[in-house]
Amino acid sequence: MSLSLVTDYKYGISAIDAQFHRPGRAAIHLIVEKGVAALVDTGTSFSIPGVVAALKQKNIATEDLAYVILTHIHLDHAGGASECMRLFPRAKLVVHPRGASHMANPARLVAGAMSVYGEAEFKRVYGEIIPIDVERIVEAPDESRIDLNGRSLLFLDTPGHARHHNCIYDERSQSFFTGDTFGVSYREFDVDGREFVFPTTSPVQFDPVAAHASIDRIISYQPHYAYLTHYSQIGSLEKHAQSLHDLIDAHVEIAQRAKNNGTDRKAIISKALSELLLKKLSEHGCQLPLPEINELLSSDIRLNAQGLIHWLDQPSERFKQL
Repeated sequence: MSLSLVTDYKYGISAIDAQFHRPGRAAIHLIVEKGVAALVDTGTSFSIPGVVAALKQKNIATEDLAYVILTHIHLDHAGGASECMRLFPRAKLVVHPRGASHMANPARLVAGAMSVYGEAEFKRVYGEIIPIDVERIVEAPDESRIDLNGRSLLFLDTPGHARHHNCIYDERSQSFFTGDTFGVSYREFDVDGREFVFPTTSPVQFDPVAAHASIDRIISYQPHYAYLTHYSQIGSLEKHAQSLHDLIDAHVEIAQRAKNNGTDRKAIISKALSELLLKKLSEHGCQLPLPEINELLSSDIRLNAQGLIHWLDQPSERFKQL
């Protein structure tokens, strides 16, 4: 399917394609209120030229970008933050309190990612990540707000995918920017306007109990839409919330069945996740060719399997520290 770089919605909300690995995988959301703008998530440093182009297209000066908001600090969401701070001189970086120190000193964050990808691949995918001046960082604890030129944005602590995760409720649109808390929904899987949503259990802080609670908390606001980083606007949120609850439980069950399979766990879990999602997509009515479905899901299945294995291996008090 064809996806444009910028997709405009109501209430001054736009999705800018981060061009992360492929079109339509990760969105940077732009909120504009009477000429003043905020970004929600940043993609990587290589995504920021697209942001600059979108601002220029909308006649928004770089000085009028007031906030760069991170739902959480995983690098497909926060890897472009330092480049944003360099290019947008008046912007403040708004981040969960657990993530703030990692933006001021990203050495640990970078080292962790390099240990997964290797230095060369890390630099190819994410580019350079530099420290951000602490004076420009705003911590957003649970139920805090920022004012975007008269537009109130409410921050809710929503763990489950990560302990440093906020979802942002936009009172103007009565909608949430959910990062990864409300799952993943690729537009390629839409059938007759109906979206397909599935959870992300990727490393290293998956917590199913917290994930269920965060989904319920989002739904308690009766939002009109959710704007997912992967990928943008979805509706029918109560239906999707129930599906996410069911799929989180199914992911946990798959992991627990494979718990004692030693070095074979990753392959067993990955195969079961693939079968689960293919079954659900078939029920959804998706008729994409199987190779295309597998290509769209491969990275998520790999990361979800890794996250489930990490969850299995952690002690009972695994959720106390970042």
